[in-house]
Amino acid sequence: MMTLVSYDVSTTDNSGRKRLRKVAKECQNYGQRVQNSVFEIDVDYGTFLKLKDKLLKIIDQQEDSLRIYYLGNNWKNRIEHFGTKAGYDPEGVLII
Repeated sequence: MMTLVSYDVSTTDNSGRKRLRKVAKECQNYGQRVQNSVFEIDVDYGTFLKLKDKLLKIIDQQEDSLRIYYLGNNWKNRIEHFGTKAGYDPEGVLII
């Protein structure tokens, strides 16, 4: 299941900057950064629920924003990309 996770974390103080780093790190553990605060995450539903729970525990809902877009399994028909930074195939070969 492909999801798009975007966030806006208040960085006016040290605790906000710390939350921002934690949110970014959790998203990087599960998906691919496609813009500064936007990640494409292609995992099964159970794994996604774990990630969502972690993110909700990190953010401060009074100061921060977390948006999740569920693109589903037929996501390739729902994404168009234009401009620099060519897209990637999350189902393709991973070279480490």
